Amino acid sequence: MILRVARHTNDLKKIEDFYINILGFERLGGFQNHNNYDGVFIGNPDLDWHFEFTQSQTKAKHVFDEDDIVVLYTKTILEYNSILKKVKDNKIPIIQAINPYWNENGKMFLDPDGYRIVISPLRAQN
Repeated sequence: MILRVARHTNDLKKIEDFYINILGFERLGGFQNHNNYDGVFIGNPDLDWHFEFTQSQTKAKHVFDEDDIVVLYTKTILEYNSILKKVKDNKIPIIQAINPYWNENGKMFLDPDGYRIVISPLRAQN
């Protein structure tokens, strides 16, 4: 099975920049004006999942709570520290998670749409 996480956004360029330049994913493809939608596929070609972000004339209505998060595990501490440096260099604030586990085992911040992202070292997965 392959997983695609699809989400609508109001600023496709900003989302693409964030997921590629901050989180280190790759642009896997995209489309323009497909049934009035523009979109981009972002992930890693070696993984069985990716993000799809779309934008159209219909504005996104993001509704979520403080426990709705995307958790991304890094394979190494070097990768973890590299992402956190990019977050800091881009003045993206680290925020506190409601669930204390994520404060102890990673760092939480918001993507440009306000969704919570946690970066956690792979060792914290247990």
